[in-house]
Amino acid sequence: MKTLPPRLSVRDNRRLKPPPKTAALIYRTPEYRAWRAKVIGRAGGRCEWVEQGQRCPKREPEDRMFADHRVELRDGGAEFDPANGQCLCGSHHTRKTMDERARRANA
Repeated sequence: MKTLPPRLSVRDNRRLKPPPKTAALIYRTPEYRAWRAKVIGRAGGRCEWVEQGQRCPKREPEDRMFADHRVELRDGGAEFDPANGQCLCGSHHTRKTMDERARRANA
């Protein structure tokens, strides 16, 4: 089934556009890749988010996992300490990141 094109075109009228998102250089280092493998491996490739007493069922390889810094680097968290890492699925990683940004903005 073919869909129709939108009736209105989308225009970006912003005068000041945000810069393109770029990954921090730390995420390209061999030390980070080793830390990431250790954090995700320790969790058995499964998301460590716990909500209402239940651990998230998402896991590799069906779901993408992220090695997340419990204490974010910009808040002084240790870069490559496995104790500062947790394995999170994409949705929980985004949720935690947004919560941290909101907390930082309200501080």
